[in-house]
Amino acid sequence: MIFSRSSTFLALAISLTFFACRESRIASVAARDDFGDSVRIGQPPSRIVSLNPATTEILFTLGAGSRLIGRTKYDLWPDSAKLIPELGDGLRPNVEVVLGTHPDLVILYASLDNRPAAARFRAAGINTLSLKIDHISDFRRTVQLLGAILRDSLRARSVTDSVYGTLERVRSATAGLPRPGVFWHIWDAPLITVGSGSFMNELVDIAGARNVYADIHGPSSEISLEDVARRDPDFILAGPIGKRQIDADSRWRIVRAARDTRILVVDTLLVARPSVRLGEAAVSLANLLHPGALH
Repeated sequence: MIFSRSSTFLALAISLTFFACRESRIASVAARDDFGDSVRIGQPPSRIVSLNPATTEILFTLGAGSRLIGRTKYDLWPDSAKLIPELGDGLRPNVEVVLGTHPDLVILYASLDNRPAAARFRAAGINTLSLKIDHISDFRRTVQLLGAILRDSLRARSVTDSVYGTLERVRSATAGLPRPGVFWHIWDAPLITVGSGSFMNELVDIAGARNVYADIHGPSSEISLEDVARRDPDFILAGPIGKRQIDADSRWRIVRAARDTRILVVDTLLVARPSVRLGEAAVSLANLLHPGALH
């Protein structure tokens, strides 16, 4: 989950490599995931457990929703995902419960918390794919890899082209507009915000604003309320719960944007998932920050 502290503070930078199959028959080839482990690409999987909300959304968009037999409690889009059996959290999953569903592919979020589970799935002979999507560029390679595993690279290319096309349209529409400073409230106790190592920072940029904490190089970090006041953002981005927390806490009065009720409420299920709705997320942020800029 994007707001999990144990996942957002960890970053892996292992690139995926692909080996093309030149034969017309379905042959087994290998790729590397974000733990550097090999992933088999051969017969398309028919029983998939996706313990990563972003990959669950991608699988449904690639037409593989009917092959899903397990998800996390956070996988809520599309609505049909809620019909898939819930297997718990996306971090430190119950390996025995997952193995009990007899999957032929398990997809994990590549947090160090999930390293032991990935090793156990592999030891059990299960094809296991661990992915970390921290940047928008990671979305393309994730979709391409899943498309290869599903033997539907054409649809995967269509999905990425559509998403990146929307992102570029938003970037073009906001390019010449003033760029207000924004503070992104993603957790309240402790106070956590988004850094430049997150796709959410990139979305702010595309939508025509600047993250006042872009100098944080990781995906996220703990900060102090006093430092937020010092950086004096023009707007605060927050989910519905975050807005209520800010409104109810008098300490936030030291922040000008909070005093002036310049809090923009975002759809957290949309903007906090580096998945197939990245384009929609950029549109929603641009509409909040620059009403009327998109036609």
